Amino acid sequence: MFGPVRVTAATPIGGYAEPRPALVAVAHGSRDPRSAATMSAVVADIAAARPDIDVRLAFLDLNAPSVEQVVNAIAAQGHTHAVVAPLLLGSAYHARVDLPGLLTAARAAHPQLVLTQADVLGPDPRLITTLRDRTLAALGTTVHGIQPLDGQSRTGVVVAAVGTASATANARTTEVARQLAALTGWHTEICFATTEPSVTQAISRLYARGADRVLVAPWFLAPGRLTDRLVAAAPDVVHAHLIGADTALTEIVWDRYDTALTNALSLSA
Repeated sequence: MFGPVRVTAATPIGGYAEPRPALVAVAHGSRDPRSAATMSAVVADIAAARPDIDVRLAFLDLNAPSVEQVVNAIAAQGHTHAVVAPLLLGSAYHARVDLPGLLTAARAAHPQLVLTQADVLGPDPRLITTLRDRTLAALGTTVHGIQPLDGQSRTGVVVAAVGTASATANARTTEVARQLAALTGWHTEICFATTEPSVTQAISRLYARGADRVLVAPWFLAPGRLTDRLVAAAPDVVHAHLIGADTALTEIVWDRYDTALTNALSLSA
């Protein structure tokens, strides 16, 4: 179920001869099978958007195929270039250390294969819009007898992210909550599943700021133990759906691919 998505490359673009470089979309990985299933659906959508390019799903940890296995496979099939796109919302250890280390080892094993790492997804405005839409869908239900869209009550949204040991990375993630507030006018607070502020702390802050109903908007691509932990910690508030497969996500991944490929071609010119 979670094997590679194979398509045929046929279209030369930007001076690149056939076939175009493969895309290796790298997800985090999780012991929760819902996560792998969600990321498989995400990458299926990505592949469907450009059927001329060979698109593969790989995982950093806990799921198969691994990055090493996928790189071995595309090298065996004769690819000479692949763009590796991290399906990561933040630029922390996995994007800055873990994945580059794996690609360094892969280059040593396959010197004929050029591996270009693309940028992370990040707080792209299109994903902020998706986060808003997920929250609006959750607001479509009545919460404690209040019609959330009645125009009389004040909405508070906790943007819930993974969190990291890097204070700098956490500060960058806080930008997601600021962008959501700017887009919607809602009160927002950030919380992290693995560090402070916790979801309960963020909820308390929103009520202190005058919110009369609070929702949690998960800044996660897929469900897993951490999202379950957030729900368990705040069972009395509505939790919006995660990002999951989404048109905006597909567009962003291909934008990262195109940018990485353009940069690689410029450096080699």
